Amino acid sequence: MSTVEFNQMLLNNTDYLRPFAFTLTRDNETAKDLLQETMYRALSNRDKYHVGTNIKAWLYTIMRNIFINSYRRKIKQNTIFDSTANDFFIDQQQVTVANEAESILKMKEIQAAVQQLPDIFKQPFTLYFEGFRYHEIAHILSEPLGTIKSRIHFARKLLKEQISRN
Repeated sequence: MSTVEFNQMLLNNTDYLRPFAFTLTRDNETAKDLLQETMYRALSNRDKYHVGTNIKAWLYTIMRNIFINSYRRKIKQNTIFDSTANDFFIDQQQVTVANEAESILKMKEIQAAVQQLPDIFKQPFTLYFEGFRYHEIAHILSEPLGTIKSRIHFARKLLKEQISRN
């Protein structure tokens, strides 16, 4: 396969890669960078592509691997570097005690506010708070997905207003 044919195949598949890059990154600029890096790697590893192989799958794999490696690198950097402003406290032997009474009072206030919600909002919000996903809640309550999202949004809004008043 000639270089021109390979380059043309790459260009023909960029339209398929853009949405996949955005799905992975959830950011337009980062998605563009990911797409550019994928194209660069595909061009530099042209000799590893075998004629007859699904080029789209090959490019998706390259993109996914680049994304996973950069994600792992970023996580590793965040665990190594301490970017806190109070670095001088690191070596001191101070002990801090959490104020459990205050947090218990706040939890009771939140629970009371949730109990005061109308049932139409309380039920989906409680399920969401327990860890269910939107589509699971919609299935459990036999309601449309948009309705569930709306009710949870309004429940949050009502809770925020009610707690800020107290």
